[in-house]
Amino acid sequence: MDKKRLTIQDLIKCANTFCKLETSYKNKELYGITDGKAVGTYIEHKFKEFLKKQYIIDIGNSAKGIDLPSPDINTDIKVTSIKQPQSSSPFKNAKQKIYGLGYNLLVFVYDKKDNPHNETATLDFKSCTFISKDRTADYTTTYRLIEMIKDGANEDDIVAYLYDKNIPADDITLSRIAKQILVKKPTLGYLTISNALQWRLQYGRIVALTEKVEGITKIVDKVNF
Repeated sequence: MDKKRLTIQDLIKCANTFCKLETSYKNKELYGITDGKAVGTYIEHKFKEFLKKQYIIDIGNSAKGIDLPSPDINTDIKVTSIKQPQSSSPFKNAKQKIYGLGYNLLVFVYDKKDNPHNETATLDFKSCTFISKDRTADYTTTYRLIEMIKDGANEDDIVAYLYDKNIPADDITLSRIAKQILVKKPTLGYLTISNALQWRLQYGRIVALTEKVEGITKIVDKVNF
């Protein structure tokens, strides 16, 4: 049977199936592994192989920056522990904190348990969420900017706020961003994005989210049942 090209809906369906399969899988490779990055890399590779068996997909590399780079998918895969659901993401420009990362996220959040009797590990996926690129900005920053625009803020007000929030940009860039914000109001983001050489993305708000939000698809949710 000919494989068809992966769609976003296929990706969401596969993520759901993958979480169910992995949650019951007794994993010898991950037994005793405490390095979250190693666990994340292992799961990312395994999920990509799972997709490749069923669909035609473009797989990214570090040069392309994201895991599934084709324009119609445009999604990065993140795998993180429920103990501290966060990951890093390349810093491109300061506007990512306000207008989003520029790509979708598929976030797997696991709880790892080692079983010393048979020396296997199980990964119980507590949460899996597809986050549209429109929702990948910083929650607090976008929330406040939306409120400021509603309250009639001008360019100086917005520049002052961005400056206070330590948005990593020089004065000229902050002024340019402020002008853009007044013309194009940001969409409320749902990540917590900390400034660093790379963005540090925190997913606590996504994991805890119970209300329906356009652009956020809860695929697995064992946290809020």
